[in-house]
Amino acid sequence: MLEVVNGKRTKSNTKRLTRNTAKRLGNKPPRLITSDEYKVYEEAILEAFGEKRVPQRTGRRGRPKKPRYRPPKDLVYATVHKTRVKGRVKKIDYRTVFGTEEQVKSALEQSPCSRKVNTSFIERHNGTDRNRCSRKVRKSYCFSKDWDVHRAATCFSMYSYNFCWAVWTLRRPDGQPGTCTPAMSAGLAEHVWTIEEWLIYPARQ
Repeated sequence: MLEVVNGKRTKSNTKRLTRNTAKRLGNKPPRLITSDEYKVYEEAILEAFGEKRVPQRTGRRGRPKKPRYRPPKDLVYATVHKTRVKGRVKKIDYRTVFGTEEQVKSALEQSPCSRKVNTSFIERHNGTDRNRCSRKVRKSYCFSKDWDVHRAATCFSMYSYNFCWAVWTLRRPDGQPGTCTPAMSAGLAEHVWTIEEWLIYPARQ
């Protein structure tokens, strides 16, 4: 889990999410980005990973033109497209937004865990997050009543997941058998951390 933004699904929150994610990745886009067809994602991803171009001033009156963003060659983004008939999903396909069909297929061929454009991973993680944090269980008396506490609980659940939660579908980078956390899979840790170990580890800005 690279980044989480608490709040409603708005344009500003979406841009904040993609901007912070790009920063954590050193502004280098991953091999493939996938999402649903929420329209704001296209603009947000382009601004986060795109090449910014500022139009030259003309010297004329009026507001200057806004900066434009061009997708770099290594930016590959596809969305899941669901065809519904009378409210039921009948077909699931994908649409390439940035990049080419060949780049999408190449990214899927190199993926160790998926051969289709999908949103299954984030949806599965949402279910895991609800299981780990009772404040997010639907129709429950445990729901958060205060935003600050909700944000704190979310960060605790999300980021401890990276280091303290062993995921049976993940594999160690060295191929050795045994439990593996997302941090271990990414090469950021060598063992499953305890909650205490994670909490007292020195923070760095």
